[in-house]
Amino acid sequence: MIGAMQLVLKVDVDTRIGLSEGVPRMLELFRRYGIRASFFVSFGPDHSGRAIRRIWRPSFMLKMLRTNPFRLYGVKTLLSGTLLPSKPIGDDNPGPLRAIVDAGHELGIHGYDHVFWQDRLEKLSETEIQAELERSVRAYERILGTRPRASAAPGWRCTEASLAVQDRLGFDYASDVRGAAPFYPSAAGRIFDTLQIPTTLPTLDELIGREPRPNDALLSSLRDGLNVHTVHAEVEGRPYLSLFEELLREVRRRSMETILLRDVAAKKINLPARAVRRGTVPGRSGWVACEAA
Repeated sequence: MIGAMQLVLKVDVDTRIGLSEGVPRMLELFRRYGIRASFFVSFGPDHSGRAIRRIWRPSFMLKMLRTNPFRLYGVKTLLSGTLLPSKPIGDDNPGPLRAIVDAGHELGIHGYDHVFWQDRLEKLSETEIQAELERSVRAYERILGTRPRASAAPGWRCTEASLAVQDRLGFDYASDVRGAAPFYPSAAGRIFDTLQIPTTLPTLDELIGREPRPNDALLSSLRDGLNVHTVHAEVEGRPYLSLFEELLREVRRRSMETILLRDVAAKKINLPARAVRRGTVPGRSGWVACEAA
């Protein structure tokens, strides 16, 4: 399906500050380097402060110590939904959303309430999951006048129930998992219709504090065929903007082809079905959905 090395930059927008501050800065970088990216935005309330409930997990505490969340997100974001009110991320902020689309980038949904999905998905029924995704779909339609064609699960977490809901909502593809190549997901003996295009490379927040030169680690992970690198508007679009620009500069120096996830989905020919399982990723707290070997 994919021949020479290709790179997709998938931008997840998890917070209000990511959309308001990070996205405009990233759009300017992409304009200067002639790169298009696939953006996925959470449309619901910014409940980032409620992630403090994960503090009992040793892996979460280690990540916080390693990455310095005050630098990544800022105090207001870390208190959002607790000591400070939760403001909507995408639902009342149309300017950056329209700027993404007007600049020729791809825009999909990234759940509705990011923290709620990441912390509660396992306990949600198909009806509850559908209601959560449909909130984002309706907000997207109201702001942009079209229906979203793709979805990316918060925290790379999906279940058999969420895969079934995606089929009913008729997305062209989803990017919910970590893995190696596009595939059709299967679970409990069922093969689902919605193509999965996994993130194939480590993220910057997984490398901070573990690799002295994160960009070198990323570039050394590239391989022939499709590479999907997820970046975060809160991280690469704010405190690590200069580091991200260094990565883009190297991508351009190598004349690497950059494409959109929808370009990949358009070429879905003879792709395998693979099981989705829970796994872990170095540098990330908790489980993520992974493409089974």
